[in-house]
Amino acid sequence: MSAAKGRIVTSRDDALQIAAAAKTVAVLGIKTDAQASQPAYYVPEYLQGVGVKIIPVPVYYPEVKQILGEPVVRDLKAIGQRVDILDVFRRPQDLPQHLDDILAMSPRPACVWLQSGISHPGFEQKLAEAGIDVVPSRCLKVDRAAAGARSAL
Repeated sequence: MSAAKGRIVTSRDDALQIAAAAKTVAVLGIKTDAQASQPAYYVPEYLQGVGVKIIPVPVYYPEVKQILGEPVVRDLKAIGQRVDILDVFRRPQDLPQHLDDILAMSPRPACVWLQSGISHPGFEQKLAEAGIDVVPSRCLKVDRAAAGARSAL
């Protein structure tokens, strides 16, 4: 197995461990409170509620300055701080357009998390080859809650 292949996380236990350890999560494709019923809003809202620092990175809504009370960042490269997870709410066909910006982040995220139903093997492979862990097609809210329940036992 190649080192890059090992960075694509398919084990539930490994995903739970990553979800549980995250303290700072940037959310690419976050929605606003006007779309509160959308996972791209309520997943980061949940994470914030359990003490995770959220960095909103919306793709749309150019007029919005804050989401979840946090200042909006328009460019991944402008985050300028370590993020444990870059949580991605983008359609699979839209992922490649973000690859260069993700790789140009400094520091790079420890993990790129593709929400449920989001997978793009070529994109995932390029991130893995760059030394970034990738969790494809899993819900960070579900895994963070499961990890918390498991640690409470």
